[in-house]
Amino acid sequence: MVVFQLADTQVMPQTARLTEIRTSRAGNPARRALRTGGHEDHFSRVVRDGMSKAAVSLDILTADFKAMLVPMGRKGAKARSVVELFRALANKGVEIRIMHAGTPSGPALVELKKISAAEGGKLTIRRCPRLHAKAVVVDARAMYLGSANLTGAGLGAKGADKRNFEMGIWTQAPSLIEGVMEQFNALWEGHRCRKCRRKDVCPVPLEEPELS
Repeated sequence: MVVFQLADTQVMPQTARLTEIRTSRAGNPARRALRTGGHEDHFSRVVRDGMSKAAVSLDILTADFKAMLVPMGRKGAKARSVVELFRALANKGVEIRIMHAGTPSGPALVELKKISAAEGGKLTIRRCPRLHAKAVVVDARAMYLGSANLTGAGLGAKGADKRNFEMGIWTQAPSLIEGVMEQFNALWEGHRCRKCRRKDVCPVPLEEPELS
């Protein structure tokens, strides 16, 4: 997999395999660096250093949602389901919104049904069958935008010879994040439902899974 990091400040390559492209915007002397990384960059950057560090909010767009395993802590420690990560964040007061296109996998639903009422108030899942976008926005300040779903072969930690070939950017650019959040909120609040012509596959707009 390849991750591009987009930042408002100069980022120098840390290893020989990283490449850097510097650009400048008209009227803005700030430099941006675009760098490519290796197969584990999606997991390490987006999940371990991004999602798990959320302090206020976590907004996720994904076409597919599975209970991917998340190795955390010391090497060799037992991996836990991403839903357990969501539960831990919700217990800390992080507001989590997940919009997906299908039905969460069986294991994901099993884990989701363990969520208490108190946690449920901080974790909401809605469905839109037309959704194909993938994005993760952490605390409205950092964002992944790319091709990877919330699955083991996408954002997860599957081995380099088993995971999907994905691409994406990791950015803290406010203009990009605001644009994605505007579209996220339009979908989340149902503004796109009014003129939708796919009611045949979506009889219950913005359906939330039954977790009781």
